Amino acid sequence: MAGKKLVPHSLIILSLLFWLLFPNFLYGQRQRKITINLASSLPRNSPWGRTLDRIAAEWSRTTNGEVNLHIYHQYPGSEGDYLMKLRQDKIQAAIFTSIVLNSVAPEIMALSIPFLIRNNEELDAVLQEVRPILNSRIEEEGYINLVLVKGGWVKIFSRSPVYTPNDLRRLKVGTNPDAQELLDAFRTMGFQMVRVNMTDVTQRLNSGMIDAIYQSPIAVSSLQLYRVVNHMSTINLAPFMGGVLMNKNAWARIPPRYQTPLREIVRQAGAEIEASFYRGEAEAIADMEQNGVIIHQTSPQQEQEWYQEITRYIPELVNRNIFHRGMYERIQAILQNYRGQRP
Repeated sequence: MAGKKLVPHSLIILSLLFWLLFPNFLYGQRQRKITINLASSLPRNSPWGRTLDRIAAEWSRTTNGEVNLHIYHQYPGSEGDYLMKLRQDKIQAAIFTSIVLNSVAPEIMALSIPFLIRNNEELDAVLQEVRPILNSRIEEEGYINLVLVKGGWVKIFSRSPVYTPNDLRRLKVGTNPDAQELLDAFRTMGFQMVRVNMTDVTQRLNSGMIDAIYQSPIAVSSLQLYRVVNHMSTINLAPFMGGVLMNKNAWARIPPRYQTPLREIVRQAGAEIEASFYRGEAEAIADMEQNGVIIHQTSPQQEQEWYQEITRYIPELVNRNIFHRGMYERIQAILQNYRGQRP
């Protein structure tokens, strides 16, 4: 035993305790695994579905496997159900459209005031300024907004041509019962609105209960609703948005060094999704036209009738809190400045 030093028992005990209490000190963060369950109502083979799978792979690669993003494609339930489960941490992230995003931050629905924002250039100008405000509002409610994506434009589809507000007033218009703000807005402007679930639209159209709908051309094409409402007005009624919200507590579990790179992955993917939506919208309209849909080009004078109509009713809409006054006023100021700078 000469020349050997015995390790005191107390030192051995302290070392064991340290190892038990702080195992990651010895093994680093390699052992740490974080699973984020993301719900999407869309199929795996859709543009969103394929992109989500790619995001999951890139998150895993970027974090050396520490963050596992598990995608539940065609997750059962409504977006409202997703939001409830997100609050309960049964899922940690989900894709939402404007209607449910509005229940988190009412300012978002001001982007979809009918005929307020008129084209992609105006929408880009508005989003550049209001995105940080919307992100802050969403965070105040306990969520992280990973991306806010432009989903295209809502158009008017009808049994007979619609060029002006009075043309639409003569028709019974089906509307999503969850989109209460749009329902109230159109009723305030004197339109005949009928609540119709998307699952019942075809039946309601065939029965004559409704004569028109406002909807994305992609949705109308995929559901083949154009076989009944075979007239489309070219005027943009409103943009609609999509977003990926994440539970704030779940986001906090991700090491800070990864958060910025992961956000950037989603942001870049969102830009690709936007481009695919606009391509899909153009393709859907072209396909429907080949299948007999009549596209009615609204003239500049007819467009002005629509714009003047909403301008007349805006004070009532904001006074009744149908749309968020502060966000409307901010958007209106941005648009006035943008339009004033155009030649």
